[in-house]
Amino acid sequence: MNTYLLFLGSFGGQEMMIVFLIVLLLFGAKKLPQLARGIGKSMGEFKRARDEFEQEITRSEDEVSAKKPAKTEEASKDA
Repeated sequence: MNTYLLFLGSFGGQEMMIVFLIVLLLFGAKKLPQLARGIGKSMGEFKRARDEFEQEITRSEDEVSAKKPAKTEEASKDA
C-alpha cells in the first residue's frame, strides 16, 4: 500500500512507521489514545458536515428542477 503525496513522493510502510514513532516520541504513550480518539471524533464531525452539505446541495437541485418545468409550461401556454 503505497500512498503518493504531492511534495513527498511515495509514502510506504517504512515511512509510515517512522512517522508513527516520531508521533509516539512527541506525544508519549499515554497521550496517544487520546490523540487518536480526538482525531476520530474530528473525522466523524467532518463526515457528518460533508453529508449535510451534500444533502443541502441535492435538496437545492431538486427544488430548482421542480421549478424549471413549471416555467417552461408557462412559456408554452403564452406562445
